[in-house]
Parts: sequence; structure tokens; C-alpha cells
Amino acid sequence: MGFVNWFRAKYPHTLIFAIPNGEKRTISVATRLKAEGVTRGIPDLYIPSCNLWVEMKRATGGRLSPDQKKVIEYLRSVGHTVIVGKGAGDASKQVLEFLKK
Repeated sequence: MGFVNWFRAKYPHTLIFAIPNGEKRTISVATRLKAEGVTRGIPDLYIPSCNLWVEMKRATGGRLSPDQKKVIEYLRSVGHTVIVGKGAGDASKQVLEFLKK
């Protein structure tokens, strides 16, 4: 089961949504989206009620880009929590730990 499906099953009344920034796009679509405010490096998922961002990476070999590192540093500096999950299992574990606080 993927992370979002797990989260929605465990917390059915808590909103989680994706920020689909990582998709391949044509230049014209990318230009339009940039003009609309799409920003490189934004984490993959957001859980507003917890002020929690989740960046999903592959369990092996996944690394943050320089843009992602900058955005994560900024989000943390303004009081947001950001979890970098190495696969769905790791992300789930980190979310459970965060919610225990």
C-alpha cells in the first residue's frame, strides 16, 4: 500500500494532498505553470492540520535536489515540519513518530 493510501486509511478525516511538481512537461506547459506559481523544490505532500510536509524518495538511492534542500530549509526556518521519507514504510514511521509529539 502506498503512503497516501495508508495515511488516508489510518486518518480518514485528515486532509493530505499532493503537489505534483516533479512531472515531465512540455516547455509551454512548464512556462505557464511557473507563471501561475509552481515552484521547484516544493515537497511532494502536505498535511495542513499538522503543518507537515512530506518529501518522498526511493528507499534506496533517492536524494534531495539542491532546490529541495533550499525549500526544506526555508520551510523549517518558518516553523513547518518536513519529513523526508525513504519509501512508504519510512515515511509512515516518521509520520507516526511526529504525531506522537
